[in-house]
Amino acid sequence: MDRSIRFENVSKSKNGHLIIKNLTMTIPGRLFFALLGPSGCGKTTLLRLICGLESVDSGKIFLGNKEITHMPIHKRPINMVFQNYALFPHLSVFDNIGYSLSIKGVPKGEIQEKVIRLAKAFDLEQQLHKKPSSLSGGQQQRVSIARAIIEGPDVLLLDEPLAALDFKLREKLLIELIDLQDDLEMTFIYVTHDQEEALTVADKMAILDKEGKLAQMGTPKEIYEFPDTRFVAEFVGNTNILEGTVDKQENNTLLSTSLGTFSLDEKKIGPWAKVGKNALLTIRPEKILITKIQNSTFSNFLEGTVVSIIYTGRSTFYEVLVGKTKIKVFEQNDEHVEKEEIDYDDTVYLYWQKENTVALEGV
Repeated sequence: MDRSIRFENVSKSKNGHLIIKNLTMTIPGRLFFALLGPSGCGKTTLLRLICGLESVDSGKIFLGNKEITHMPIHKRPINMVFQNYALFPHLSVFDNIGYSLSIKGVPKGEIQEKVIRLAKAFDLEQQLHKKPSSLSGGQQQRVSIARAIIEGPDVLLLDEPLAALDFKLREKLLIELIDLQDDLEMTFIYVTHDQEEALTVADKMAILDKEGKLAQMGTPKEIYEFPDTRFVAEFVGNTNILEGTVDKQENNTLLSTSLGTFSLDEKKIGPWAKVGKNALLTIRPEKILITKIQNSTFSNFLEGTVVSIIYTGRSTFYEVLVGKTKIKVFEQNDEHVEKEEIDYDDTVYLYWQKENTVALEGV
């Protein structure tokens, strides 16, 4: 059964403001799909359109090959998990999980069987007779998800479901959600503004820009390693952007900037890269080697002064001033490798291979 979601020229306005404009996008079925974008770009609105809580101004929405644009909510095989959990405070955990089955008149024995099975899977067996107010945030979230999947929907929508939880619990539940999707083979559509969360959970993901337009879709690796635009490169993770113009030196394509001239990877340059054309070079902080020792084996290098050091335990984050530009460098800490001592105001060299850069067309 096809459990993909397809938007065809969908537009939606609120209070006279156009949130989504002519969006055409297909969310593949049976995968963990993340929707990522800045606040106000229409992520939650898209979920509400999918499940029928809001209606489109124009365009069509399909589940597989079946149009659901104007299908009533209760007829859509789609459920949603909200950020605030939306549990019924007067009902027990058991009754919250089984609520949708009870209002449909499913026999009590069948409801009990399904609720207990889910309670075991979500480690809620000891909580079934408690009210939501006596549960922890993580337990409430599990109840909310169990309630949403008990009917076996084709699609589960998750609207920033872990936003209110602390880091450790969020990390734990992310793993649980990944395992759950893998077991159920439902289509999970996960909305978040947290780039790390999206990169962690997604099989595929889409980036929406500030205007609610589709900026890029692909696997987390494709989007992180090969961003299509400056917006995507800067929004998903940390990166360094150098602006310049395309130049040639024998058979090498170069980017000439105010900081120097840098080699570009021929395999990652589009047909737009003509000599004199404005271009951008993007290089992720973890792709840069920082050292006080000169090294001639790298394609590109800069010399600068360390102005900021942030130690996080597992890693160290540096800012290096090169001219008037701050270059970000991320270094993994490994206790088994002898680490060079780098301190504030040290003169350092930054090295990277051209294969680790992406060239983007400039404005």
